[in-house]
Amino acid sequence: MDLPVMPPVKPMLAKPVKGIPPDQFYEPKWDGFRSIIFRDGDEVEIGSRNERPMTRYFPELVEAVLASFPERAVVDGEIVVADPEANRLDFEALQQRIHPAESRVRKLASETPVSFVAFDLLALGDEDLTGRPLSERRARLEEAFADVAPPVHLTPLTRDTEVAQRWFEQFEGAGLDGLIAKDPAGTYQPDKRVLSKIKHVRTADCVVAGYRVHKSAPDAIGSLLLGLYDEEGSLASVGVIGSFPMARRKELFTELQELVTDFEDHPWNWAAHLEGERTPRKNETSRWNAGKDLSFVPLRPELVVEARYDYLEGARFRHTAQFVRWRPDREPASCTYAQLEQPVSFDVSEVLTSG
Repeated sequence: MDLPVMPPVKPMLAKPVKGIPPDQFYEPKWDGFRSIIFRDGDEVEIGSRNERPMTRYFPELVEAVLASFPERAVVDGEIVVADPEANRLDFEALQQRIHPAESRVRKLASETPVSFVAFDLLALGDEDLTGRPLSERRARLEEAFADVAPPVHLTPLTRDTEVAQRWFEQFEGAGLDGLIAKDPAGTYQPDKRVLSKIKHVRTADCVVAGYRVHKSAPDAIGSLLLGLYDEEGSLASVGVIGSFPMARRKELFTELQELVTDFEDHPWNWAAHLEGERTPRKNETSRWNAGKDLSFVPLRPELVVEARYDYLEGARFRHTAQFVRWRPDREPASCTYAQLEQPVSFDVSEVLTSG
């Protein structure tokens, strides 16, 4: 492979802002794996945000790149899985695509194929475009991808803040993650937070059902495990709160000891775990980091906390929630899914084909 921009490249990043900034290019914020794809003739490399190649996990995407990309190009974009039945993105299905077994990789490529949404052009032919303004890079990308075919797509873009606001309100129902605002005059700056991201922010009152110990201090809280009651009255695991100063982590550890209970008396009794039920396990490790301990200490579900979250992925918070305040005025039984705002349904295929 011999391109003017060579792998690995760290993608350009975004910082959160409140509200939609004026006079920008606006794009949907896709919920998938950020990836820079390099093609040089018959050679294809699929890079990741952490600069590790992901080529082996997405053989169907390699075929699509060879069919749709220009002969020599470097393209920044997002790898996503679209659920055709739910008409929305499915990040959980995308996560399952990272598997060490070659036979499993091929099987999943057939069962849950990915799409690639392109939104920036770093190189074309022998030209390095990273020093050119975004307005020029986008025009070159639109020209190069004029005849692109699924599963490769060109992301929608608007310069109209009213259209951007409408996208922000509607596209969440298709599983998208907000908006990205970009300076039309901006150059491509790897690993720099020069873009802006506008995300949905909401709060929910959740039951604190357990905690994990901090990795560096056995007498400090690493994260609080959150639960919500479903329609059947079962306490489902919805996510965690993990950001506290170390002094507060140690205070919480002491304060929570009186609520520590046995698993036999806990709604997340791992020994009686039902298949398909979303509950943490007593002893569990991360599929992304084999050395990361995900076991937890069960608490009597008596405390209620108000948590800030962006949106749900299935029945769970997509990202780590943020602590807002304790809610001693709320009964744990009142912490149900019914309190959560449900986005308006929107077909992700309409977004993918509108670029």
